Amino acid sequence: MTGMLAIIPARGGSKRIPYKNIRNFYGQPMIKYAIDAATGSKLFDTIMVSTDDEQIAQIAKQYGAEVPFMRTEKTANDYATTRDVLFEVIGEYKKLNSAFDTLCCIYPCVPFLRSETLIEAHKIFTKKNIDSLMPVVKFSYPIQRALRINDVELLDYVQSEFIESRSQDLEPRYHDVGMFYFYKTDSLFKQNNTIAPFEMKESEIQDIDTEEDWKMAEMKYRILHNPQKA
Repeated sequence: MTGMLAIIPARGGSKRIPYKNIRNFYGQPMIKYAIDAATGSKLFDTIMVSTDDEQIAQIAKQYGAEVPFMRTEKTANDYATTRDVLFEVIGEYKKLNSAFDTLCCIYPCVPFLRSETLIEAHKIFTKKNIDSLMPVVKFSYPIQRALRINDVELLDYVQSEFIESRSQDLEPRYHDVGMFYFYKTDSLFKQNNTIAPFEMKESEIQDIDTEEDWKMAEMKYRILHNPQKA
C-alpha cells in the first residue's frame, strides 16, 4: 500500500499535565482536535494514534482514528523521541504488509490546528518536492537582543554587537511551532534532510506543557471562538 499516513503520538505518561492528551478542553478530549483536523483535511489514507495507554486508544478509536498496535515500552518512556515513535510505527506497519510514501506527524495537543492549515502546508510540501516540512513562527522580539542572567544579576547581551541596532533592521528569526510535520517516509532514514518552512501566525499556536500553558490556551480559544464571552 502506498499513500499518506497521519501519526498522532499520544503516550499516557505525561508528567506535568497528567493525561493531557485526553483531558477535557472546551467540552471534548484534547486529542479529538488533532483527529478532527486530520480527518477534515481529507489528505490521509490512514489516521492512526500511537499510544501505550488503553484509555487513550479507546478514545482515539471513538473519534475515528485507528490504533492497529500499541506502543512498546521502549518508545513510551521519558527518553524516547518522536523519531523513535515514527520508526516504530513504520516498522509495525511493515509487519502488516502496509507502507506509506508520506507521513504527517500531528501532535495530540493542538486545539488551534485547522484542516485548512494542513491542506495549505501539504500543498507547499508537494510543490517544493522536498524531504520534509516544518511549521514555524516568527519570534515576537528580536533574539539578537537576548540577555544572559544568573541567579543574582543581569550578565550581558548574548550578541552585544546588536545593542544599538534598530529592531526593524534585524533579520527575523523563527522557531519550530511543534504542531505537525510532513515527511517523505524515505527521508526519515537519511542523514541530512531538506526542510521547507511553513510560516504560521502567533494566534494559531500555543505550547501546552504546563498548567499555565493550558489556561493560556483556554483563554486564547475562548477569544477566537467565543469573542462575546472573552
